[in-house]
Amino acid sequence: MTDRAIRRRTRITGLAAAASVVLLALAGCYSGGFPGDPIAAPTPTATAPADGLEAYYGQTVAWDDCGDGFECADVVAPLNWAAPDPATDITLGVVRKPATGDRLGSLFVNPGGPGASGFDLVRDSVDFAVSPALQERYDIVGWDPRGVGRSAPVTCYTDPKDMDDFLFGLPAANPTSDPQGWIDEVTASAVAFGDACLEHTGEVLQYIDTLSTVHDLDLLRAVVGDDQLHYLGYSYGSDIGAYYADEFPEHVGRIVLDGATDPALSVFDVGLEQAKGFQRALENYLVACPGLFGVDCPFSGDLAVDLPRIRALYDRYDASPALGADGRYMDAGVLDTAMSAALYSQDSWEYLNVLFTQAEAGQTEMAFLLADFYYDRNPDGTYATNMFEAFYAIYCVDYPVETDPAVLAEQELLLQQASPTTYRKLPPIGDAVCANWPFHYLGDGDTSVTGAGAPPILIIATTGDPATPYEWGVRLSEAMESAVLVTYNGEGHTAYNKGNRCVDTTVDDYFIDGTVPTADPDCR
Repeated sequence: MTDRAIRRRTRITGLAAAASVVLLALAGCYSGGFPGDPIAAPTPTATAPADGLEAYYGQTVAWDDCGDGFECADVVAPLNWAAPDPATDITLGVVRKPATGDRLGSLFVNPGGPGASGFDLVRDSVDFAVSPALQERYDIVGWDPRGVGRSAPVTCYTDPKDMDDFLFGLPAANPTSDPQGWIDEVTASAVAFGDACLEHTGEVLQYIDTLSTVHDLDLLRAVVGDDQLHYLGYSYGSDIGAYYADEFPEHVGRIVLDGATDPALSVFDVGLEQAKGFQRALENYLVACPGLFGVDCPFSGDLAVDLPRIRALYDRYDASPALGADGRYMDAGVLDTAMSAALYSQDSWEYLNVLFTQAEAGQTEMAFLLADFYYDRNPDGTYATNMFEAFYAIYCVDYPVETDPAVLAEQELLLQQASPTTYRKLPPIGDAVCANWPFHYLGDGDTSVTGAGAPPILIIATTGDPATPYEWGVRLSEAMESAVLVTYNGEGHTAYNKGNRCVDTTVDDYFIDGTVPTADPDCR
């Protein structure tokens, strides 16, 4: 069994999903730095922490050489920032690549998710994360946010087959002829997943929220010896940066938020606008396909012809899932996940040619390859990271959950209108995982940010971004008092360090010289 409803609403965002191929290609390729040379450890910042937090902010961090010019460390943080207790402290896994030239400070990088590893991004793929120019002037620092990887990780299922069942399993009940039976099975699956997360993670599960991560980030800023935070946040990482500017405007240095989200949106609105974004990206692919790929393109470029073909595939595989080589079944949910993974970047569009060609022939190989890529699932059936477990843990406490049946029915209609090609006709269940999560959102419902008092912050938004639609970046730039919008007119999720000179120069000049655009550079 699995909760198909949640997978068609909110897609994980960030480099982990958008650029997994590139990250894997770059992993371990960097061999620079100064291995063996001693590097002076900065002393903790002189900025006075709040009462009761002195021991955390004043801790001395032991940085160890972890090869290839990188240094690694564990930083102690309170489990509950509102009531610190050394008995429940957690550790945060941190890595840095020291600046190779005239050092300006530390630049923290977060790849998004929520649930993606900033440690792995910097340690394995620093050249993908930031330009050589920034590596020269900054210590590039990555960390695993709480709940992720090396930082008090969320653990749900210890047997990967249970995770397979959660993500890929099919309810026995037919959603059309037995909708209540289907809802009961999906709900039972969601309850079992949440119970397993609580059992294997413990009380830390209650404190895997973005605001706690923001406080962790301020602690990390202090212990590396910086009075101001310099930060590059991709996708969901922009949430962390925006909330940081709200919580600690006096500590903001230079912050860039690329593939920006809109924290003011509800979780349903996030899913709704993503549905529109992926529909738009799919249409852009179909129109461009014949010209880009010639005879390898399986489509005509005529949306009136091509979109119904894809709609037919969704209906076909929901009605009759296809058995894959390893015993898993490909239904429309798997097809949707595979398609979404390839739509994150125009560089991955060629995989869509194979995906749809195989799907029309009843073949599943590319669908499972892309879906496994998306879920960080290894070829042997194990999972490389806890990204999706952390994903659920973070956003289930970051957002309130809608459970009113009438509202859920309305939302189903909106989703169908937003993405008519890939909408799945399932009973209106809403977010079964978060509705049955062990802990719930405790905020007041106001998740907006203004960053009042912070110096200028750059917001990068891409016009063809399916995962974090352009409109989100525009709204965030309007909401944050000091924000400056940087538009990239192009396709794909996030824009910096991907070869567009306008975007790259704007970001590098800002981080290195403090140059703030006087107007949107409108990069093309």
